[in-house]
Amino acid sequence: MFDVVILFFLLGVFARLVKSDLKLPDQLYETISIYLLLAIGLKGGLELSKQPLLTLLPEVILLMALGFAIPFLLYPFFRVLKLSAVDSSALGAHYGSVSVVTFAIVMAQLAAQEIAVEAHAPLWVAVMEAPGLVAGVLLAKMMSRQTNNQQVSWGVLAHDVLFGKSVLLLVGGLLIGAMAGEKGIAPIKMVFIDPFKGLLAFFLMELGLIVGSRLKESTVLSWRVLVIGLCVPPVLAVLGALVGMTLGLSVGGVAVIATLAASASYIAAPTAMRIAVPEANPALSITIALAITFPFNIVIGIPLYIQLAKYLSM
Repeated sequence: MFDVVILFFLLGVFARLVKSDLKLPDQLYETISIYLLLAIGLKGGLELSKQPLLTLLPEVILLMALGFAIPFLLYPFFRVLKLSAVDSSALGAHYGSVSVVTFAIVMAQLAAQEIAVEAHAPLWVAVMEAPGLVAGVLLAKMMSRQTNNQQVSWGVLAHDVLFGKSVLLLVGGLLIGAMAGEKGIAPIKMVFIDPFKGLLAFFLMELGLIVGSRLKESTVLSWRVLVIGLCVPPVLAVLGALVGMTLGLSVGGVAVIATLAASASYIAAPTAMRIAVPEANPALSITIALAITFPFNIVIGIPLYIQLAKYLSM
C-alpha cells in the first residue's frame, strides 16, 4: 500500500537538491500546521465517540501509558548515540506517536491472511497518537531547562506542555471530536475532514524542502540514523506485543499493537515538534521515521510482528 502524499515529500526533497526556489510562505505553513493538528485531534475524537469507553477503559489507559513511556525509554539510548537532548526528545515523540499508514497496512495484511482483529482497533490509533507527543514536548522542555541551568518548576513546565499550541490543538480537537460525535462534526466535515489529505500534501512538501536542505549534514546521514531506524522498531514491537498479551487481545490484536508500537509518526509528530520544539532538527527525525523505519516496517517488520503475535499466542 502506497500513500500518494509521500510523493509530495519526495518532490520537496528533489526541489531542494536541485536548488529550486520553491518555498511555502511562512504564514501558510504555520496555518497548515495548526489545521493539521486540530484535524488529527478531531479524527481521533470521532473514533473515541464511537466506542463504549467504560468497557474499554483498561485498554485505553494502558495504550496511552505505552505511548507516553516510549520517548522516556528511548531518550537514554539516543543520548548514548550522541544525539542532542532536544533531538532525542523530538525523535522519541516520533516513535511514541503512531503511523496511521502503517496501521492501515498491517490491517490489510491481517485481512489477507484471514486473521481476525478486534472491531475497535481504530480506537488504538486514536489513543496512542497524542501521549507520545506530549511526552516528547515534556522531555524537550525539561532538558532545555536543565541544560540552561534553570531550576525545573513543575507547575510552569506542566503549563508550557499542556497549554502549548501543539498539545492544546491536538488534545482540544480530540475532546471536541469525542464530545460532538459524527453528527456534531458533520457541519464542519467539509473543512476539517475532507480536505485533510490535500493540505497534508502541502505540509509534507515543505518538510521535504527542509529535509533536502539538510541532507548533507553528518547527523542526518550517518550510521546512527541506520542503527536507530532499523533497531528501535523490533524492540518496540516486542514491548507492544507484551502489552497486547497483557490486555488479552487476539492474535491479530497483538500484531496490531506490536506494529503501532514499532511505527514512527511522520505526520502528527513533525507537525507538533515543528511548533513546540522548533530548535530540534526536523530532517533527522523525518529521515529516520519516513525514510528508514517506515519502509523497514512495511517490507520486513509487519510480517515479523504477525509471526511474533502467533508465537506468543501459542
